[in-house]
Amino acid sequence: MGMTAELHSRRKVLTTGAAVAGAAAGAVALTACGSDSAPSGSTAAPPAAAPGETLTALSDIQVGQAKAAKTADGKDVIVTRTAEGTAAAFSAICTHQGCAVVPEGAELKCPCHNSIFDAATGAVKKGPADQPLPKIAVKVTNGQVVTA
Repeated sequence: MGMTAELHSRRKVLTTGAAVAGAAAGAVALTACGSDSAPSGSTAAPPAAAPGETLTALSDIQVGQAKAAKTADGKDVIVTRTAEGTAAAFSAICTHQGCAVVPEGAELKCPCHNSIFDAATGAVKKGPADQPLPKIAVKVTNGQVVTA
């Protein structure tokens, strides 16, 4: 009887170990799809940018359109010209799985899973993302869109 109990114990250890290893491999695979992002349903923090950091020239963006830009430390952002003399900015990282969104007219599209965001507000227009893009405070100074 001692032998049977020992076999069951070994079998349990082996199957539990395999399940844990499988879960770890799955976590690694998911991480590869969405690095630098918060998972769906959580609020991602906007990229930190020092106040007064220039993102782009306002004249480089047509009213109602958006442009991809980078912060000084290389973080992806989207800058939208909301009116003649105003702009808005958002993290360019999709809140679903962390892919960089791409400006297309008045929308921001995620090439990975087809989420669509409003370029003027960062709001989700079509999922699977269910959280808006984090806003970055900006102002227009001397024709430049700068962080506030």
